[in-house]
Amino acid sequence: MIRPGKLLAYIVGGIAAIVVLLAIGLVAFDWNRTLPWLNQRLTQAAGRPVEIDGPLTLSWRIPALSHSSTDDADAAASDKFSDYVPVLHISVQHLKVGNPAWAHTPEFATLDGMQFDLRLLPLLIHRVVVPALSLQNPAVDLERLTDGTQNWLFKVQGESGGTGWQLALGRIEFPAGKISVNDAMTSARLQISVDTLGQSIPFEDTLAKIHASEAAASAASGTSGTSGTSGTSGTSGTSGTSGTSGTSGSDASATQAQSAPRARRSVPPYAIGLTVAGTYKGTALKGNAKLGSILALDDPNRPFPIQAQIQFGDSHINVAGTLIDPVHLAAVDMRLQVSGSSLANLYPLTAANLPATPPYSIDGRLTGNFKTGATRLSYRDFTGRVGGSDLSGSLDYQQKQPRPLLTGSLVSNLVQFSDLAPLVGADSNASKANRGDSFRQPADRALPAEPFKTDRWNALDVDMNFTGKRIVRTANLPIENVSTHVTMDNGKLTLDPLKFGVAGGTLDSSWILDGSSVPLKAQLKIEARHLKLKQLFPGAAPMQTSLGEMNGDAALTAVGNSMAALAGASNGEVKLIVTDGTISSTLLEEAGLNVANIVVEKLFGQKDVKINCGASDFIATDGVWDSRFFALDTDDAIITTTGKINLKDEQMDLDVRPRTKGFRVISLRSPLYVKGTFKKPDVGVNVVSLAMRGGVAVGLGILAPPAALLALLSPSHNVDLPCTKILGQLDKPSQAPPAGQREKAMPALDATADDAEHAASKTVSGAKQGVPSSGVRGDESARLAPASTPAQAELYKH
Repeated sequence: MIRPGKLLAYIVGGIAAIVVLLAIGLVAFDWNRTLPWLNQRLTQAAGRPVEIDGPLTLSWRIPALSHSSTDDADAAASDKFSDYVPVLHISVQHLKVGNPAWAHTPEFATLDGMQFDLRLLPLLIHRVVVPALSLQNPAVDLERLTDGTQNWLFKVQGESGGTGWQLALGRIEFPAGKISVNDAMTSARLQISVDTLGQSIPFEDTLAKIHASEAAASAASGTSGTSGTSGTSGTSGTSGTSGTSGTSGSDASATQAQSAPRARRSVPPYAIGLTVAGTYKGTALKGNAKLGSILALDDPNRPFPIQAQIQFGDSHINVAGTLIDPVHLAAVDMRLQVSGSSLANLYPLTAANLPATPPYSIDGRLTGNFKTGATRLSYRDFTGRVGGSDLSGSLDYQQKQPRPLLTGSLVSNLVQFSDLAPLVGADSNASKANRGDSFRQPADRALPAEPFKTDRWNALDVDMNFTGKRIVRTANLPIENVSTHVTMDNGKLTLDPLKFGVAGGTLDSSWILDGSSVPLKAQLKIEARHLKLKQLFPGAAPMQTSLGEMNGDAALTAVGNSMAALAGASNGEVKLIVTDGTISSTLLEEAGLNVANIVVEKLFGQKDVKINCGASDFIATDGVWDSRFFALDTDDAIITTTGKINLKDEQMDLDVRPRTKGFRVISLRSPLYVKGTFKKPDVGVNVVSLAMRGGVAVGLGILAPPAALLALLSPSHNVDLPCTKILGQLDKPSQAPPAGQREKAMPALDATADDAEHAASKTVSGAKQGVPSSGVRGDESARLAPASTPAQAELYKH
């Protein structure tokens, strides 16, 4: 009779013997015989070719005795009982997974070798536990078609929801790997090399290096306070971002520490390195990055570290921070620094219609949450430079229907006026080439002809405010500050208001550019009020005692796809009046008014000329500006100008006629013409008028020599321009037809009865004093004021 103890020993021993025999059988069996069957089963399950060419071997090992010194810190530190339970170690060589027939390459993935550990007991509860996985030279090909079809999605046969099995991965090792990306939806063709770092780099150490490098750069630049930032184009190595903070000394470190992302929980170290090269949406892209370990992906609530330096075209992007649940990209908190030749060049990467700018560099903190159809991102408290101008502010991005919305507020303490030129294509061809634009301004054209990129305007709605507190400009451009409210709604760009502080006055305007129509439709209204002449011409000593001002109104509509095209199709009217000032050819030359400079020099020479009043009223019809009234009242003469300015052809055809005040024995001060183009103006004497006057003098000299002097006399009634009436008419808003329609003919400016009576009284007074008078030259001036008497009507005739 067998005792119970011996029976139990026999049972345990029998089971142990069976287990040992099975264990020996598992490792002793030639599993390579099963490869044809296994390949067939895997191919059927995956729905595409799967092939294992190399040997398949099985062995036993104990995980706790197999850790190497370079394993992940969390795995190496584990010392649980399960780590002493033997696991089945499986080794596979030369594994290939095929691609769908439409793919560009035959294989989706290849492996020179794969080894992994498998715990057997969890299989009883449908859990596949793999404590360790090692890959040798993995290569993956990721492809996507324009219809969204992806080669990384497998149609597993028999799949109908869940399989009931769970997969648990532990430590993953691979010395190097390659990923190829061919995405037709984004025109991306990338080659990515993946490698494990030789030694894990703590996230906190990287942040410390960033802060140290920024503090050193800030101290070296010598900037302080709110003077702006030092624009750098990018960084390399492990620094992450470049020093663009506008502070120095001990405050710099504090400011930078505050702007760096703060981890809510402990952040795992960097463990994986990436390098990437290729093209994205037709633009060259290259860069490198460091990421956390794959094990860190297991906890979706644990911050996942990332640091990257990317060059996209001529733009440099540097990030350092963390992601939450990177598998599903739930949230982001990182330092973001971007620099390049023009913000517009980021459009392929961001799908945001950013404006064309000079070279820039900005640095701030990017935070946000990613949700399908409701992503929100914030770029807070960024600072930087655009050209020679500082820029700071905050931006918020909200994903919504029918278009995303970008809101924010931007401030510049010091704006270089030349930095605004690329916004309307008014920068030089050298600047266009530097910012990567292929368009070149024609040499014979003055108005900016660079087309607006209206095809991008409906990609993003915008609601933003911009304030330029101080504008740095040349001496002949007395613009002091600028502010505007910018909106973009379904391709319609509105700047309302767009305000400039100019020469102690204001230049208020409203711009509406409707890019949703083809061609673009534009509406423009401008009000210039109280522009001080002494500030418009700060270098003119005689002007400094003047109390004169410049006021004006404009209302224009147009269609076209550039500033030049809009000007060439403009309809509406423009009014301008100047009172109490002084001009000279030298003054106009310094102000850059070349045509006016030539006219004044031919009329008055180099001397200073006092202005009592000047006024102009142009009506625009299909880009042709016709002078309804254009006159200048000086102490010596009244200068009237008639004719047209063709903005479409940039041609001028003006007739300038001086009428001398007071009695002049010689009146050969002849009418002038202004012709030619904006680039090459032609100003000269109207020889026809001069010849007629000279011919009359010669004829009279033959008949009666003393009578020849009559043709050379310049009589005058000393009648000034009706400035009071013209100024009053500025209260009437300028009118413009709808965009694309022509302006209707309008009556010329008229003088009030008071002005006429004042002119008549001056005539009577002048007659009593025996002072000769003369009329205002030109048909336009003949309609300047109503004549109550035949004698008064003569005042406005030739």
